[in-house]
Amino acid sequence: MFKDSDYHIPVLYTEVLETLLIKPNGVYVDCTAGGGGHSLGILKQLSSTGVLVSIDQDPAALTTTKLKLESLNQNNAQFILVNNQFSHLREILNDLKIVKVDGVLADLGVSSYQIDTAERGFSFQKDGTLDMRMDPSNPVNAADIVNNSSAEDLVYIFQVYGEEKYTQRIVAAIIAERKTKLFRSTFDLVNLIKKVVPARSKREKHPAKRIFQALRIAVNQELKELEDLLNVLPQCVKSGGRISLISFHSLEDRLIKHKFQEWENPCTCPKDFPICVCGNMPLGKTIGRKGITAKAEEISKNSRARSARLRVFEMI
Repeated sequence: MFKDSDYHIPVLYTEVLETLLIKPNGVYVDCTAGGGGHSLGILKQLSSTGVLVSIDQDPAALTTTKLKLESLNQNNAQFILVNNQFSHLREILNDLKIVKVDGVLADLGVSSYQIDTAERGFSFQKDGTLDMRMDPSNPVNAADIVNNSSAEDLVYIFQVYGEEKYTQRIVAAIIAERKTKLFRSTFDLVNLIKKVVPARSKREKHPAKRIFQALRIAVNQELKELEDLLNVLPQCVKSGGRISLISFHSLEDRLIKHKFQEWENPCTCPKDFPICVCGNMPLGKTIGRKGITAKAEEISKNSRARSARLRVFEMI
């Protein structure tokens, strides 16, 4: 049986609940159930006529979420757990016979409990299997990519998804190492990176941080998942409903920012046209141009919050 004190408060918890403008009888979707923190926060504000749909591709995350929601559902609100990718949101809602919802949340990236579970392979600070799959049924894991990808593909992954400036030397070292010994564990990769990255870089940040981010994004196709979600969201949210998306690195944030701008200003007419003739109408408005970041107090308690940015869009 869970108590309120038993669960970790997720990133930007208060800000998420405030920006969603939760109505007690509304229908809300948490696209990333994770450890259940945000889902529980939403559920607590719903009445017995409200509905929460919590989605996660990781069945272990849904098990944790289920226990929390069952234990702390004081208002007897309805909640539905769905084991699926959030890019399938439209199909999920169709299956539930829900046309549109009052709000959608997505807390992107890896969850704290996944990082803390060494055998999942997400953490460069814990020794475990080099895995990084959010969905355990995914046929490709991080070891497969490191051991089997061409040098060109590894360079692309590390440069584009990780923005790693020492990509070339890291890839060269991986190619040389795997000729005699395949990479099996997280520390196999971490130790190699530590050997080839300059000492000055190690003082700035953990030398494996960007490489692990890049591999995680590649394994789980995170940017494509986000793009697919952004493409279907306008079809899923009611007029006046809110979309609240938390990102943790610039690649995600740019996708969200640009999509919100496109929704707000969809006109494709040349700038010198006196009037709009394309007929594209705004879908809503961005709430807060720069997004919302964590306060110093939250960052001091949870370092993961340092890179988090919440962007909010309200549908017309």
